[in-house]
Amino acid sequence: MERDHSLFSLMRHSVAMIMAGGQGMRLYPLTQRRAKPAVRFGGSYRMIDFTLSNCVNSNLRRIHVLTQFAASSLSRHVRRGWIPMFCEDLGEYVTLVPPQRIAADRFYAGTADAIYQNIFILQEERPERVFLLSGDHAYKMDYGRMLQFHEDKGAQVTVACLPVPRDQATELGVIGVDDDWRIIHFEEKPAHPRSLPNDPDHCLVNMGVYVWNTEMLVQCVSADATRDTTHDFGHDILPALVEQQAAIYAYEFIDPETGEPAYWRDIGTIDSYWQANMDLTEVQPQVDLHDPEWPIYSYRGPYPPAKIGRVHNGSVTQSLLSGGCVISGADVFRSVLSPRVYIDEGAQVTESILMDGVRVGRNAQLRRVIVDEGVKIPDGARIGLDLDHDRRRFVVTEEGIVVLPQRAVVM
Repeated sequence: MERDHSLFSLMRHSVAMIMAGGQGMRLYPLTQRRAKPAVRFGGSYRMIDFTLSNCVNSNLRRIHVLTQFAASSLSRHVRRGWIPMFCEDLGEYVTLVPPQRIAADRFYAGTADAIYQNIFILQEERPERVFLLSGDHAYKMDYGRMLQFHEDKGAQVTVACLPVPRDQATELGVIGVDDDWRIIHFEEKPAHPRSLPNDPDHCLVNMGVYVWNTEMLVQCVSADATRDTTHDFGHDILPALVEQQAAIYAYEFIDPETGEPAYWRDIGTIDSYWQANMDLTEVQPQVDLHDPEWPIYSYRGPYPPAKIGRVHNGSVTQSLLSGGCVISGADVFRSVLSPRVYIDEGAQVTESILMDGVRVGRNAQLRRVIVDEGVKIPDGARIGLDLDHDRRRFVVTEEGIVVLPQRAVVM
C-alpha cells in the first residue's frame, strides 16, 4: 500500500506497546498455563499474531510486548517467530518486556500502571506517538489510517471504536461522540449501555486500540500513579480526560472497501473464542487469512504438510488444517486443527478446536469440543453429546462448549 512520506515518517517515529500480560480468567482452563495472547487461534496462529501482523503491515516496526502472567510460551513464540523478522540496525525491533518493578515494587495493577512502570522506555526513546494495543483481539487494521485521523483532528488521544449489538456491550467500554467524532461520553462496562442516537440496538464501543501523543500519555499515567484508582485506562484515565474536555477522538473502524464496520473480536470468553474460530471456517470468512495484501505472520515449526488418508472412508469439510495433521478415514466438519493433530479411522469431529499434538482414537465422537495441547482421546470416546455427563468431568460453558485442559485424562 502506498503512503505519503509524511505518514511514513510519523509511523517511523511512533512506537507500539502491546499489553500481553493478562491472565485471562474467563478463558480458563485454556489460560491455566499460558498468557491469553499465547492461546492458539485459527489453528496455525497465536492470538498475539494478529496485533503483531497489523503492526508489521502498517509499517509500525518499533514494538514492545509487555508480558507478565505465565509468559514462557508467549516469549518463546515471539522469540522464534517475530524477533528474527526485525533488523535493529535499521531502527526496528520487537522486544519482550517483563515487569521491571523499577517505578513500583509490585506487578502491574492495571493497564495504565503497566505503562507507568515502563515509562523509562518512553523517556529513553522519546517517540512522538505511542500506540497502545491489546494482544488478544482478532482483527486486521491499518494503524496508519488511524494515525492520519489522529493528526488531522489534532487529537491528544484517539480511540478506535466500532458499533456492536447493545446486548454485547456490557463487558466493553461504551463511547458517545459529537458530530466531529470528539468523545463526549465514556463509560466502562455499563450495566445499561447507551445506544447510538440513530440506532437503539447498537452501541459504539472501545476496541482497546489507542494512539497517544507521548507527552499526554506520560502526564496521565504519572498522575494516575499518585491516586487511589484501579490504574486502568478504561475505568479511570479516559473518563477523566472526557470530563476535562481534552482533545480525545473516536476513530471508527470500518472496512475501506465496503464502508461497513470491520471485523473485530474481543476474545474474552470460551464461548467467544469458540465462535471466533468457527467464523474462520465459513466459506467466505469476514477475516480472510488468505489475503496476500495483509498476511498474518506467525512462527510455524518444521512440520510436514497435512495429510488426509483413506479418502473413501471419511471426509473433511469446511475446516482448517495445520501442518503435520494426519486424518485417517475420519469425518471432520467445521473444525480447526492445530499442528500435529492425529485423527484415527471412524472418528467424527464436529465444530471442534483441537490444539497441538491432540490424538483422537478410532470411532471417537467430538461435538463442539475444545481440546488443549497433547490430550489423547481414547477409542470410542463420546464428548459433547451428553453435556450432563460431560459436566461431571470437564468444563462446560453456558453455550454448551466442552473444554478439555492440558493433561486431561479421558476415560
